[in-house]
Amino acid sequence: MDQSTVDKYLARIGAEAGDPLPVLQERHLLAIPFENLAIHLGEPISLDLDALMDKVITRRRGGFCYELNGLFAALLTALGHPVRLLAARVYGQDRLGPPLDHLALAVGDLLLDVGFGRFSRYPLRLDSFAEQQDPSGVFQLAEAEHGDIDVLQNGVPQYRLETRPRELTEFAAMCWWQQNSPDSGFTKSLTCSRLTADGRVTLSGTRLIHTVEGQRTEQELHGDTAVLAAYREHFGFDLDRVPVVRS
Repeated sequence: MDQSTVDKYLARIGAEAGDPLPVLQERHLLAIPFENLAIHLGEPISLDLDALMDKVITRRRGGFCYELNGLFAALLTALGHPVRLLAARVYGQDRLGPPLDHLALAVGDLLLDVGFGRFSRYPLRLDSFAEQQDPSGVFQLAEAEHGDIDVLQNGVPQYRLETRPRELTEFAAMCWWQQNSPDSGFTKSLTCSRLTADGRVTLSGTRLIHTVEGQRTEQELHGDTAVLAAYREHFGFDLDRVPVVRS
């Protein structure tokens, strides 16, 4: 990632090169939404860094974990941080998801994640099993089998993290599965969500959800015009059509 690209990325998230990791993660979460709209707009998702830059930085869209954390890793590397890409399995209602179900990042003893939706605002410590207070809740890490680490939010397991480093290309097959398999949660529903200064804003299909200081309000949007206006107002997306879950 050259200096011009770094500058554009930092401008997109409203950050500076010398900002510490907690600031970089928070600014990223405030600026770039977690979303799966490409799947329902018929747009192929590529993990090629040039393609990710075009989508997220030039076209000012969002993405899901492989895209957002993959791109964030490239930025952190360009800024001189020794980043490790870590694979994780996401907890479902009754079981763990498949291997490489999620991509998270580590820098030294810090866990960073800008691609999991509602998660920690600031990096978490990987070298502590004590409770960690964050504006998004109480987080805690716990030992799991085979040397893995469970990451819990408010006592609820979120994902099981591997500790050995991976390459971004190793996630390509699961990225394809997530956007094509009928068993993938991303093909079954629409989501677009972004951290705000006092909570979170989410557009799930036609439901606009605001969470402010723990208080949730929900509004049903009627008609394509209202939905497109909400994407534009709350996420900065100028879409030419409303994404629809494919049958």
